[in-house]
Amino acid sequence: MSSGEIERAEIYISGRVQGVGFRRFARDAAKRLGVDCNPINLRDGRVLVVAEGKYEAIELLINELRKGPTFAEVDNVDVIFKEASGNVNDFLIRP
Repeated sequence: MSSGEIERAEIYISGRVQGVGFRRFARDAAKRLGVDCNPINLRDGRVLVVAEGKYEAIELLINELRKGPTFAEVDNVDVIFKEASGNVNDFLIRP
């Protein structure tokens, strides 16, 4: 991955990540890092964070998501990198 290129990451976080402010936490962390993101609660209990930004910033975001907010318990983080599409709804929180 090139350091200046915009990347897209689909980040799946499992554990106790719903009902603990995880989507807002992800949105705020992404904003601080200059990454566009769209955090979504999945029906299976995971949170999906679709993020686009510079590779290094996305890696920093992933590190933050591994920690999570205070009341979260992150068990696993799976990441799929893809080509950026440019259509991530900036900081949209969907139910």
